This record gives sequence, C-alpha cells and structure tokens, in this order.
Amino acid sequence: MTDRYTTSHLTEDQYEPGSNGTVLRNLLGITSKEEMEHVEEERFERLMEEAANRFDSDHRFTALDILWLHKFWLDGVFPWAGAYRSVNIGKGGFMFAAAAHLPELMRQFENDQLARLTPCRFESDADVVTAMAEVHVELVLIHPFREGNGRIARLLSVLMALQAGLPPLDFSELWGAKREEYFAAVRAGIDRDYRPMERVFSGIVERTLTLCGR
Repeated sequence: MTDRYTTSHLTEDQYEPGSNGTVLRNLLGITSKEEMEHVEEERFERLMEEAANRFDSDHRFTALDILWLHKFWLDGVFPWAGAYRSVNIGKGGFMFAAAAHLPELMRQFENDQLARLTPCRFESDADVVTAMAEVHVELVLIHPFREGNGRIARLLSVLMALQAGLPPLDFSELWGAKREEYFAAVRAGIDRDYRPMERVFSGIVERTLTLCGR
C-alpha cells in the first residue's frame, strides 16, 4: 500500500492551491504538508485527552461516537470533518467500502461488533485482544472518512484498551517492521479472518505492558 489515497472522482479530492498536490483543500489555507501534519497532530492529542474523559469503562460505542471523534479532531480544518466520505477511495490498488454503502455498513458495525465487543471488559488479555482486533479490522475496511481513518481506528482501540484496564497502547512498531504485517492483517479481514490482526494486537499489548513495566 502507498501513503496516498486514490479516488473515483474529484468532488472532495481537491488539493489546496499552491500545495503541489500534497495538502487537501482545507479551511485554514494551509499549503505545507509539514504544517498540516503538525496541526493534525496537535489537535489529535487534544482529542485523545477529551475522548478518555468522555467515554468511561461502561460505555458501549456507537457510530455517532465515531463521527464525534472525527468531528472533534478536524472541525475547522476540513469542511467534511465528522461526515462520512462521498467518494470511493483505495490505497495501493485496494479499494475500501463504497461510499454509497457507508451509512448502512456503519449501522451494521454498530449493531454487530460495537454491540458485542464494547464495553471492552473481558477477563483475559487474550479476549481483549480478540475484541480489539475485530473492531479495528472492520472499521478500517469500512474506512468511513475521507482522511484520518487509521488514527480514528487506533484511537478506538486505545479507548477499548482503557476500558479493559490496560494502559494506552503503543502503536509505534506499526511504522517499522510490522507495517506490511499490519496491512496484510487488514486484508485478511475481508474474509473475516481476524487471526492475523490478533497477532498484531497481541504484540502491541505485550510491547505496551513491557514499556509500562508490567
């Protein structure tokens, strides 16, 4: 997979003038990729703090919660913050769910995975890993937003881990040797095979606990 999405038409796939096709059209007039990344990172840190305070250990997550996370993060940056995408997007030749099906897919995701697996309070770390892996894969495959799907999916995993009494997850290995393993695990989820992602999350939890001295 590459780092840039491909889209089916240009309605939302318009870049900020002067950005040389590196920054999506935004409400701040930012043309520098580095500046946009800085803005997104700062706002995401605020989102993580707000979300940890908003959702307690008894909370059952919904599609509206996921929309809220995206809205809180990117409101005032992109006009489509907190809204499902209206373009079909893919990455590296892999197409995510069609935009026309997103409301129904998110309804199914809420009634199935989110209803079964949140609140994420299971007796063993293995059961927690199983729950996080399935939720993560399904949300990534749906890919409800124009941008930011990976970070929102990882944040939801962090919130589930907190419900389970685990510390905030450390995803840093995903950008190194585990990157291709992670993408392969996402693709395996097309056939509802969550075992590869369970192995990924098992490693993430193990690394997180080691870093925390547990």
